[in-house]
Amino acid sequence: MLDATLYGGENPATIFTYAWDRLLPDPVPGPGGPGDFTGLRPLTPSVWAVPAEAKPVAPAGSTLPGLAAELPHTFALIDPHHGAEGIIRQLEELVRHLDPDSVDLLDVGGDILAQGGEPTLRSPLADALTLAACCELNFPVRLLVAGPGLDGELPAEALRDRLGPIAMTLTAEHVQPVSSVLEWHPSEAAALLAATARGARGLCEVRGNGLPIPLTDEGPAAYEADLEEALDRNELARAILATEDLREVERYSREICGFSEIDHERSTAGQPVSRSVTELAPEAVLRQLDAFESDARARGITHTTFGRLAEGFGLGGNQRQELRELLLDSRPEQNQAPLWHIPPGG
Repeated sequence: MLDATLYGGENPATIFTYAWDRLLPDPVPGPGGPGDFTGLRPLTPSVWAVPAEAKPVAPAGSTLPGLAAELPHTFALIDPHHGAEGIIRQLEELVRHLDPDSVDLLDVGGDILAQGGEPTLRSPLADALTLAACCELNFPVRLLVAGPGLDGELPAEALRDRLGPIAMTLTAEHVQPVSSVLEWHPSEAAALLAATARGARGLCEVRGNGLPIPLTDEGPAAYEADLEEALDRNELARAILATEDLREVERYSREICGFSEIDHERSTAGQPVSRSVTELAPEAVLRQLDAFESDARARGITHTTFGRLAEGFGLGGNQRQELRELLLDSRPEQNQAPLWHIPPGG
């Protein structure tokens, strides 16, 4: 969406990104590396592209091949296992190889602007790594924060004095090229960003025990932010600038932030998960939906995600798509793609 808005999408960007799906389609804790895939295509000595034909090595999973199959962009794999120094090396090789007109570092939600000790932070490690690497790159990097607060980590009001001018505002037209991806991709931050661009306003409940996130006019905007100020503010990013191993990065995260998000994934991955393989019973699901919506309305909720519905119904993540199809067939008028609308009243 950023590429289509800022650059027209005529010469599709290379998107340098993690294979890190937070235990949703990928049951393996932490970010994936080149060894977790077959069928990768080399771009530089240390950077691999993930084409549509690439496959994650079981038991790992990844959304990147699916994205590559539906979108014209090149997806290059961030490999964080050699710390910030490794990502710096990858970025330098990419810049030499691609000779780009621009490099944008995009964060949805704004937790990249955190200090590191905020109690609502859930994923500081990934942001700190990319921020540290981009600050060391000998090439201009523009930091963009889209949808302040939409990731449910730092509230939008806490970010306002850290944001610069608006670089762009997404519209429904900019969302259209990725509409098919939003039907299956599990990123709730991307879903909320797209929904606000399409005009959704209200209070959206997301996965993680029903965290409520406001959908406001700020949602579809992407703001510029000062890269060096972000580094000065981010204690974890400064501490890991010279790291050469992901385990070292984790150690700093535990010391500075009080936790490593990968530790949380390890703990969650070790818990038994009920994964029903039986077909959903439409009448039972709709009764659950009525009860869920009644409770949500009482909390002021106007929208929710299909992931949150699956969570609220006690379904495994593997049944999210089946649930979505059932609800769209039963009550299509409540579909405000990619969110589910909870109407007022009874």
